[in-house]
Amino acid sequence: MEYIRPVATEPARQEAPVERVRDGVFFTLPDALPRGRHKLTREQVSHAQQERMLAAVTELLAAHGYRGFGVGDVASRAGVSLGTFYRCFESKDACVFAGYDRFIEVLLTTMAAVDAPNDDRPALTAALIGAYLETLQQDLVVARAYQVEIDALGPPARARRREALTLFASHIRDRVARSGGGELPWTAYIGVVYAARQLASDALDTAAEPDLPALGSDLQIWLSDLFRAR
Repeated sequence: MEYIRPVATEPARQEAPVERVRDGVFFTLPDALPRGRHKLTREQVSHAQQERMLAAVTELLAAHGYRGFGVGDVASRAGVSLGTFYRCFESKDACVFAGYDRFIEVLLTTMAAVDAPNDDRPALTAALIGAYLETLQQDLVVARAYQVEIDALGPPARARRREALTLFASHIRDRVARSGGGELPWTAYIGVVYAARQLASDALDTAAEPDLPALGSDLQIWLSDLFRAR
């Protein structure tokens, strides 16, 4: 009988584990729903399922990029059926954009809560940009998903980004306007927001553990000159 040498095979590659979002920053991670009969209302169950799906799609987007997962992966990671997924979202894109909308909502809420003196325009602007960067730092998984990977969704993602950055710039302009002094052109406010966003995105794209708040210090010299009293 002829001896056939076994073919050596390479060990299967194991994908790096998908990192979890941090509970309570952008998303709340509800406990697993109890099996069998329970006292939760239909609305409570639906809310918990949607929150788990938003967290799951964010985690997969950050880990694998937009083309690296499908609806089935989202449902599986969230612990829901495909039917449940499609009752909440019409497509993967709809789920991703719902996560993005939450991301922007939390950032705007954080900036609105900044308590800084309105009579010091450079310090006020630095505090607002600092709040944005510090919130991103609190959950780098979410930050990578919606600052870097979402760009793969093309024109709809770019349109949403423009809308969001316009909201950020409008908020800074409105806060700065309360301080009095000369009014700056709109391009000054939108330029600050675009600069901070791009610096953060590049840091997230090139470093495993970026120090995003440090970018605020780098911007301080520019902000001090741009928003000085005139």
